[in-house]
Amino acid sequence: MGYHVIDPASVEPTPDRPCVQRAVGDEAGLENVAVNVYEVAPGEQIPLAYHYHDEQEEVFYVTEGDLHVETPDEEYVVPAGQVFVAEPDSPQLAYNPESADETVRALALGAPSVDDAHAYDPDS
Repeated sequence: MGYHVIDPASVEPTPDRPCVQRAVGDEAGLENVAVNVYEVAPGEQIPLAYHYHDEQEEVFYVTEGDLHVETPDEEYVVPAGQVFVAEPDSPQLAYNPESADETVRALALGAPSVDDAHAYDPDS
């Protein structure tokens, strides 16, 4: 059996990301689900760029601010206390617009934990 109590603030941010990403799932040694805590300042986006997954389902629970998510059909504004879900093969780009007054904080879960992201070009 294995148990972990992790303070996300104690997890070093993942380098070379467009916002602060703390991979708490990696810190816990999880293999079946990706768990990340994001701090997204105005004008920043959540990694990855506009993308979709073959298998991975993604869930974003917004704890502070309003997360904006662009999709091919519409833009969603997800306020604190709400959840955004992206099913496989569903292109999306999550970000905090430059005009925002505050940092967005969100907990993101992705399962299975696979590297199956593909760039999506909304103009193609």
